[in-house]
Amino acid sequence: MGGVLSALQDRWLALGPAAAAEAGPWRDWRLTRDDEGIAWLLIDRADRSANTLDETVLRQLDEVLTSLEASPPKGLVLRSAKRAGFIAGADVAAFAGQSDPAAIEARMAEAHRIVERLAGLAFPTVAVVHGYCLGGGLELALACAHRFAVKGAKLGFPEVMLGLHPGLGGTVRSTELIDPTEAMTLMLTGRSVAAERAASLGLVDAALEERHVAHAVRAACAGALREMRHGLKGAALNATPARRIAARRMRAQTEAKAPAAHYPAPHRLIDLWEAHGGDPTAMQAAERHSFAQLVVTPTAQNLIRVFQLRERLRKAAGEHSTIRQVHVVGAGAMGGDIAGWCALQGLQVTLADRSLPAIGDALRRAAELCRQRHLAGHEGRAVLDRLTPDPRGQGVGQADLVIEAVPERLEVKHALYRELEPQLQPGAILATNTSSLPLEELRSGLAEPDRLIGLHFFNPVARMPLIEVVRHDQASAETVARALAFARALDRVPVPVASAPGFLVNRALTPYLLEAMTLLDEGASKEQIDAAAIGFGMPMGPVELADRVGLDVCLQVALTLRARLDRPLAAIPSWLRDKVEQGELGLKSGQGFYRWQDGKPMRTDGVRPSDTAVSADRLILPLVDACVGCLREQVAEDADSIDAALIFGAGFAPFRGGPLTYAKTRGPAETVAALGQLAEQQGERFQPDPGWSLLT
Repeated sequence: MGGVLSALQDRWLALGPAAAAEAGPWRDWRLTRDDEGIAWLLIDRADRSANTLDETVLRQLDEVLTSLEASPPKGLVLRSAKRAGFIAGADVAAFAGQSDPAAIEARMAEAHRIVERLAGLAFPTVAVVHGYCLGGGLELALACAHRFAVKGAKLGFPEVMLGLHPGLGGTVRSTELIDPTEAMTLMLTGRSVAAERAASLGLVDAALEERHVAHAVRAACAGALREMRHGLKGAALNATPARRIAARRMRAQTEAKAPAAHYPAPHRLIDLWEAHGGDPTAMQAAERHSFAQLVVTPTAQNLIRVFQLRERLRKAAGEHSTIRQVHVVGAGAMGGDIAGWCALQGLQVTLADRSLPAIGDALRRAAELCRQRHLAGHEGRAVLDRLTPDPRGQGVGQADLVIEAVPERLEVKHALYRELEPQLQPGAILATNTSSLPLEELRSGLAEPDRLIGLHFFNPVARMPLIEVVRHDQASAETVARALAFARALDRVPVPVASAPGFLVNRALTPYLLEAMTLLDEGASKEQIDAAAIGFGMPMGPVELADRVGLDVCLQVALTLRARLDRPLAAIPSWLRDKVEQGELGLKSGQGFYRWQDGKPMRTDGVRPSDTAVSADRLILPLVDACVGCLREQVAEDADSIDAALIFGAGFAPFRGGPLTYAKTRGPAETVAALGQLAEQQGERFQPDPGWSLLT
């Protein structure tokens, strides 16, 4: 039986719809029985690259269960026919734009009925998961008596990222199956775990190599395995007194990272478990009600929209990258981390720099990134083997893509291009990671300017998902398309932008950061300023952000914008230049506005958003107004792209949907009026951009 699954997968994937009629009458499911009487049910959503759950898919599953109950098999195995993974969760499009919680709850009740039917089958049920097994996919697997994860699988509950919590019985089954505090941590963080970790938690029976799956399935269907449940510790933690103590601790930890006023879902989840943990029937009913109430909140609707924006931009970038080998010039904080990230994503990378210690530091950071990603042993070594130190730059001629990340000085980049261009192989792309220099000036002197593109990564590279793909009017369509596909292949969100001053994100961030510096001049403390922004919903304040970006980068971008924009900006304080000249650059030097220790800013304790008289409008509205200017000048294709870029590149409060969505929600007229009031108080830098009519 060992080859049954792979044979069925290969057959169905090769034949596609033509095989559907042979396998059964269901569009998205394939059912067959092997010679031992075990039923194999494969989910294979038609016309989709990934499996997701929606009402139609679950309705078909209900019909499959009717068929199986009429002629019970020895056991049922649930698998995916998609090579990429099991089930990526619910189809979030089904919840976009919803405003009636009662209708949502009714739909969830029907979905629960079907999943409960799967859980109640009279014969053994086994879920075998590979690749991604997330959200509703994991909840479906949890309804089976046994679960096996093929090594390499990732399991998790990412619903909190969408402003929700599990809604197909996952809150109940996970806290009943494993240590409830571990289950709550999975749901509260949204992080996925590898197959081996899932096995150690008890989320799956075992993590297996594919070749061992058939034997494990046979044992499970023969009743040789007992169903897993947490032990005495889990039962004690589900008891009411222990739940209350644990919930109180969870609530405090969650509030520090995701305030209930901005992100209600994790707090509702804690309430749900505290009130009903240990009572599956009551908890399931409460889960459905809570889920339905959350779906219609502005937070969930905005986060669902942000998710859809991300997917839209990635899909538009194309699926197939032709970039296999990358050469990076500059092993500093950006270039070195770009090289490490490319190697992590499976590319062959050569890294050049005149400083051998800089290359060594970059290699150490790449090794640390592997440790953070839990790539131990041969997996970590494979990443580092793909990252080759290349102080002489010998990799240029073999690279499909050369990325320069050298200092932001035009003459330095021009000199480098004169050296690089003759070595480029035919068809290779030359990319710059410049954060502000116009590509029209950078291309000067190039024999083939059509293959120059901007690939603007954000710091820290491993955490910031955005890449601005900066085009200019001489870049070829092929160069732009290949750059977009490359960005997607790096698991980043590519946003095409024009070669305008500051591009998009830095254009919007600069007024925000300069206003923070103006407030410092007025006597506000850095902690108060940051607290005001965090109170609005930003993940960090502008003063800390400036330190993380680098005060030298902030100064360079501000100088570029002041020289090239026809819009007024706040003054650049002389002391900012002094700090840069003294080497106080922020995080990378250990001292900027804050003193940094172990990657964290040392701040005065006790400052909260409610303690500060700093107005969030002073900080946020200049950023929003700059985004309106970018829309007017068509720096990006549309308002959605601008929202996505500011969320994924600058961390703009995701629950607000992006700066332009925030302005629309607040009301363009009211926002313009607030800018006008600030202009009367603070000066012309707050005069609204002429493009505000585009939002009405």
